[in-house]
Amino acid sequence: YDRGDLPIIIEHSGSGCKLKWTKDVDLTQLDYHHYLPIFFEGLREKQEPYRFLAVQGIFDLLEHGQARVLPVIPQLIIPIKTALNTRDHDIISITLKVLQRLVTCSETIGEALVPYYRQILPIFNLFRDKNHNTGDKIDYSQRKESNLGDLIQETLELIH
Repeated sequence: YDRGDLPIIIEHSGSGCKLKWTKDVDLTQLDYHHYLPIFFEGLREKQEPYRFLAVQGIFDLLEHGQARVLPVIPQLIIPIKTALNTRDHDIISITLKVLQRLVTCSETIGEALVPYYRQILPIFNLFRDKNHNTGDKIDYSQRKESNLGDLIQETLELIH
């Protein structure tokens, strides 16, 4: 991003930041084999604005990509696996949300992930039971969707 290699800019407004693609970029014609893995590599970022750029870039590309995402799946597995292997709750949480969006962007992607279960699912198993036991207190992570146990369960349900 700093070198200007990505066709994106951050648009600051009163309600927050938005990712804006440069004028000459049509998301339906973009080279997904090149750009989607780059954005997936950014899932491990914790520093802003790089984290925002990676996540929002992925969401935008998945929204407009549909069938063009499927051939790129093999290239996305290593960045997904390395993001999950950080064992950082924030990174795992956003990676799970991205996986959910990935699976829902096309009907065939869930099937395409089957050969890669051995790389992805062991981390799910480690954090599957990471639900907050708050007793009679209020758990605000439900609203933020940051409870790892619930996110893993939702992701597994979407994949199957």
